[in-house]
Amino acid sequence: MYKGHHISVVTPCYNEETGVAVVLGDMPAWVDEVLVVDNNSSDRTAEVARGLGARVILETKQGYGAAYKSGFQNATGDIIVTMDGDGTYPRGFIPVVLDVMLAENLDFVTCDRTGYKSRGSGTPLRVFGNWALGVVETLLFWFHIRDSQSGMWVFKRDILPLLDLTSDGMALSEELKIEAFTRKELRCKELPIYYTARVGESKLNIWRDGFNNLLFLFRKKAAHLSRGRKPAPAGWRAAAQRASADAAAE
Repeated sequence: MYKGHHISVVTPCYNEETGVAVVLGDMPAWVDEVLVVDNNSSDRTAEVARGLGARVILETKQGYGAAYKSGFQNATGDIIVTMDGDGTYPRGFIPVVLDVMLAENLDFVTCDRTGYKSRGSGTPLRVFGNWALGVVETLLFWFHIRDSQSGMWVFKRDILPLLDLTSDGMALSEELKIEAFTRKELRCKELPIYYTARVGESKLNIWRDGFNNLLFLFRKKAAHLSRGRKPAPAGWRAAAQRASADAAAE
């Protein structure tokens, strides 16, 4: 528990037995639960995670987004923190982000990796791709953040009913930010973090995933235009909090 709030950390993993050991090895002791979502790993990811105290959820539908959505459904904390299972995101920054979130009463925080990186943590092509996707996102959805592809987010679990998350792939990262930042009733912010080189082999296909993420932005915009954005129903937060309390009590 952190300052009266139950904290869940959700980490999707596909063959990350080395990286997940790094992530769990220095996780703050006050984190209430760590959910490792095993996305059909063929290595010892699940075994290593359980051995280090994580709750392992098996998600057989392949995909970064599918794994995250499974983790969100199973998380019990009132605040959810996300990070990849490759050791790139700083566990030591979790309390810093939480302090800002609580002090400013924010609903959603996304973390910016662009300014503070260790050597080997990003190729020029990846940096350019992230920048290009961010520009398109800004032009289509009229909000600006520096890192549209970041995978470290901190948010209140009770906002999940408001977010229409459709992507089962890498595009979930940008979709989650679009859903949060375009909701006028949600208080959102981007904060900088330090980003390090990954542990283990990358699963990202730069050209395929980058192109798919670009196409997804246009599909998401078309969906917004066709459906319109309805305001949150009155009392949505109280109803979500009651549902969360009921689920935790079961």
